[in-house]
Amino acid sequence: MTYNTLGYIVDDGIATITLSRPDKLNAFTTEMMDEMLDVLDRVDADDAVRAVIVTGEGRAFCAGADLSEGADAFVFEGDVVNPDGSLNYSPDAARDGGGRVTLRLHNCLKPIIAAINGPAVGIGATMTLAMDIRLASENARMGFVFARRGIVPEACSSFFLPRIVGIQQALEWCYSGRVFDAREALSGGLVRSLHAPDDLLPAARALAREFAADTAPVSVALIRQMMWRGLEMTSPMDAHKIDSRGILSRGRSGDVAEGVSAFLEKRKATFPDRVSTDMPDFFPWWEEPVYS
Repeated sequence: MTYNTLGYIVDDGIATITLSRPDKLNAFTTEMMDEMLDVLDRVDADDAVRAVIVTGEGRAFCAGADLSEGADAFVFEGDVVNPDGSLNYSPDAARDGGGRVTLRLHNCLKPIIAAINGPAVGIGATMTLAMDIRLASENARMGFVFARRGIVPEACSSFFLPRIVGIQQALEWCYSGRVFDAREALSGGLVRSLHAPDDLLPAARALAREFAADTAPVSVALIRQMMWRGLEMTSPMDAHKIDSRGILSRGRSGDVAEGVSAFLEKRKATFPDRVSTDMPDFFPWWEEPVYS
């Protein structure tokens, strides 16, 4: 697939996805949503990709939804109105586009780093919440501006944001809808670290290489889902069940044989198993709810 709103390159095991509408500050559109969904499928299917960086082209990361259509930007098309004029919340057409992207990010099998190079507002901020680690330029600004637009947070951010920064900070930022600077994002726990603009992508790449260089791809894929899904667990016994399946199945894998041998022989491991073909038979252990 050729992308109109994204750049995509793979180099040294790292895929870089670049939001690419720089003349519109990379504002989010339906086309960008479709292309993000496609590129994430591509990432998961490509065993050469060990980690992912998402960034923006030009001076912005993503300035939010494209509002060039005015208020109609939030009017969904399709069978979303019943004959009596009431809203029909059930059809696929009623789904929030940002939520489609963050759910796909949530299900991704590769580590994802957000390199927030500039303003990240609305969906530009919320899409990063389903990514694993956020690095920001000192020039970045972020905002959960929904209350100032008369709407509500989207892209599953009511799930992700309180889990990342805590309920008090999440509510303050969402109640006020104000845009805040990178230093506040760091102090509030939203981003991991701040970097000079020219140092941001090198720092993201260095971190991505740590994830990719000496680790087993299947282990990393399982760890990502175990940690994220663990946020929904109600008991440590739930985690124990998944941990036990993972240890039992991986213990018999070629990866463990290679990993232990490499450790004992004091050499770099070459793990044989691949995410595309060798995920264990208990995966996926969850069931995604059907949208209805």
